[in-house]
Amino acid sequence: MKSIILKAAAGFLLPLLLLFSLFLLLRGHYLPGGGFVGGLVASIAFVLHAFAGGMKKGQKYFPFHPGFLMPVGLLLAFLSALLPMVTGDGAFMTGLWYPHPVPVIGMLGTALFFDLGVYLLVVGVTLTIIFTIVEAA
Repeated sequence: MKSIILKAAAGFLLPLLLLFSLFLLLRGHYLPGGGFVGGLVASIAFVLHAFAGGMKKGQKYFPFHPGFLMPVGLLLAFLSALLPMVTGDGAFMTGLWYPHPVPVIGMLGTALFFDLGVYLLVVGVTLTIIFTIVEAA
């Protein structure tokens, strides 16, 4: 795209949108938000940056194909759901919590790792679809 305004705005919006996506991810198990919404916002940040500066500039943030994030996210979500069964603390997808709050993050538990897996999965799927469509056009 040749818009100077979009290029300038995308440079400022990328870090702000990524920070907002992390905020949505971390507040997800207490309030609305979580891995899905946070992943969509992160994907929007990268797609906006790619549209403003070209696909090569947008893909420079990924030294690997974004599709690699899909199995990593699925594995993380599955392992966080399976952990209570392995430790004997409950059934599949039972929440386990670290007893002391962690600064900035809050209570650390399997729900956060499940959300992080969903976050990585959504970013991987969305960017793979968008980048594939743009490359094919």
